[in-house]
This record gives sequence, structure tokens and C-alpha cells, in this order.
Amino acid sequence: MRYGEDHKAETRRRVVKAAASAMRRLGPDRVSVAEIMGEVGLTHGGFYAHFKSKDALVGAAVEAAFAQSRWRLSRLARHEDPEVLLAGLVDFYVSADHRDHPERGCPIALLSSDIPRQGAPAREAFDTGVHGLIEIIATRLKGGEERLGLAGSLLAEMAGAVALSRAVSDPELSDRLLAESRTRIKARMGLAPSSPEQGEHP
Repeated sequence: MRYGEDHKAETRRRVVKAAASAMRRLGPDRVSVAEIMGEVGLTHGGFYAHFKSKDALVGAAVEAAFAQSRWRLSRLARHEDPEVLLAGLVDFYVSADHRDHPERGCPIALLSSDIPRQGAPAREAFDTGVHGLIEIIATRLKGGEERLGLAGSLLAEMAGAVALSRAVSDPELSDRLLAESRTRIKARMGLAPSSPEQGEHP
């Protein structure tokens, strides 16, 4: 049976979506092409109709993961009050919910240590994704050209806090790291103290 281009594009989208979730859950090195194809009801042999290699799949999965994070951050960025936006962003990102659900979370907090070992498609997609998130944050900061530097620093600090909270085995320490990070990130930006945990993550 012959399928049209729309069917092929939809199949590729399903494969990328499954790979993006698996990559954030397991890490890119443990993503299995056979398992991903099986998850979407296809055979391993059908993989090469959509991708030249696993590196190409991982690159597409990184791109898809960042697209999801950009969409979520863009929703926050609609708020007209910059201080409310930035406070909400910190609460949104540096949260137990984000920590506990890496399969749906920001790829920066999860993949930063893995990406240097990946191929060019993943590294290029990661660089592009980081730039995109920085720009979203920067557009809501006060100031001139220095906004990009501040946005990058804020994103790095938030991602580091989430990554560290995942790495420690003591639940109380993990929660405390998140709470203290939220408070101190906001204090350095002159924002109000942390609000309660948000219900979803980037």
C-alpha cells in the first residue's frame, strides 16, 4: 500500500515525539531505535524511511523537546508585568514538578552533560534551542544589550538547580535546594519571595 506525504510526515512526527520523551526519560545514549519504532507500531526497518541515522533522530528529538519548552515559556511571556512574568518563570521552572517529570521537562536541565558526547545534529539542535529560550526570557527583561547575558545567566542557574535537585538522593535536601534556589534567584533580581509550587513545568 502506498501512503501520501501527509502520512509520512505524521509518522515521522510520532516517532520524534516518542524519541523526545524517551530521550529525556533515559538519556540519548540509552534511546533504542527498535524500541521507539515499536512504541509507535512500526518495524525497525521502517526507521530509515524517515531518518538517515540514530544521530539524526536524536537531533530531531532534541529540537522537538526545545519546541515544547519554547511553547510553554512563550505562554508565560504573554504577561504584561515583567516582574510577575519573571517570578512566575522561576516558580514554573525551579519546581518539584519539573524535577519529578524529566520526560516532559526542559532539555537543558536534563541533557547538558550528555550533549557533548552526541553527534552534530543533536549538538546543533541543542545550541539553537538554548539560544531560543534565552531570547524568550530576554525579551521580558529590562535594559539594553545586557539583557541577553542576564537571560542566559538566569536560565543556567535555574537549569542547574533542577539538575542538582534530581541528582541528590535525599528528598528533603532536594526540596530544600529547589526552595532556596527559587528564593535566591528572585532576591538577586529584586523580585518578591517565592510563591507556592506551580502545577506544570517547562
